[in-house]
Amino acid sequence: MTRAFVGLGSNLGDREATILRALGGLQTEDGVRVVRVSTLRETDPVGYQDQPRFLNGVVELETELSPRTLLVRLLEIERALGRTRGSDQPPLGPRTIDLDLLLYGGATVTEAGLQVPHPRMHERRFVLEPLAELAPEVVIPGHGSVESVLAELESNR
Repeated sequence: MTRAFVGLGSNLGDREATILRALGGLQTEDGVRVVRVSTLRETDPVGYQDQPRFLNGVVELETELSPRTLLVRLLEIERALGRTRGSDQPPLGPRTIDLDLLLYGGATVTEAGLQVPHPRMHERRFVLEPLAELAPEVVIPGHGSVESVLAELESNR
């Protein structure tokens, strides 16, 4: 089993209910065990500003799935919960649900459509704060521990 972390986000509809449904979908996946879920936090949008505030958190998983298979499952859960992706959607725009594979053990993966660690997680407080709640000691490959990356982000405010 590999320890993985997935970012959770929603800013359309009943955000908390949608996140809870996404967690339910993860709990029923073969080869996936939900270990812990961070506190959900209300956050301002990043990038595209003309949208509602987000509810964000992180879930810790243990999984037998490969990073690619886990990503496919995350995308399937997103689609089942009404997430649409496409060129007609604004980058970083509103969404019913967002499930981002943040970390997969200590692995670094660079494949078409899949990059682990998530390429911008070290810049995003809305990811680092809930991740630090669950696992401050976990190392983001190429950046250091979650705790140290978050402290550096705080000092550069």
